Amino acid sequence: MQRASVAPRDRLIVALDLPAIAAAEAMIETLGDSVNFYKIGYQLAYAGGLPLAKQLASRGKKVFLDLKMHDIGNTVARGVESVANLGATFLTVHAYPQTMKAAVEARAGSGLKILAVTVLTSYDDGDLHAAGYRLNVADLVEARARQAQEFGVDGIVSSPEEAAALRKIVGHQMNLVTPGIRPAGSATDDQKRIMTPARAISAGADYLVVGRPVMEAGDPKAAAEAIQGEIARALS
Repeated sequence: MQRASVAPRDRLIVALDLPAIAAAEAMIETLGDSVNFYKIGYQLAYAGGLPLAKQLASRGKKVFLDLKMHDIGNTVARGVESVANLGATFLTVHAYPQTMKAAVEARAGSGLKILAVTVLTSYDDGDLHAAGYRLNVADLVEARARQAQEFGVDGIVSSPEEAAALRKIVGHQMNLVTPGIRPAGSATDDQKRIMTPARAISAGADYLVVGRPVMEAGDPKAAAEAIQGEIARALS
């Protein structure tokens, strides 16, 4: 995936981390044509967000289903097949070998792209060690990225801090999708590994996932357009 093939406006993915369909539809209406790509995660998916994903796709919008699948291979495969029928562009799975292999095989023949989640952006080295991992964040992200590449996964989800190192590993054959994006002056909230939009793009990220800095802004549309402008300048 060459960077020039994706317009700056399509690189911003707005996370619809909202509790109800009505709230999500209101935000989509507010953002209008300024946003083409939306993420639906656990909160909205469990509140009826999957039909909304299909509706958005039918209206020409792109949808990132952040479901972080991880189960036995057969269960993952059947889930991926169902998601492919919704018309989503991206689907996340956890970056474990059996899970990635099953997801890649199940999405064959569809337009769905599988993204492997390496290490959550709310984790740091201490969190990994507490969970029993011997590797630090950077080493675990790189190890999982190499495995994802071997299995034919379409992209990697990591914090922007790892983007530059991952780009050296995967080249431009895989999408790098980075949450943990915070415009200058924004609150960090529960994120630990964060970066501004311009720095993330300069580091090698292809797509930026932004939730609260857009949705909690006084003018969400203006906030989204400001981030898109920063992306464009970073690419120029």
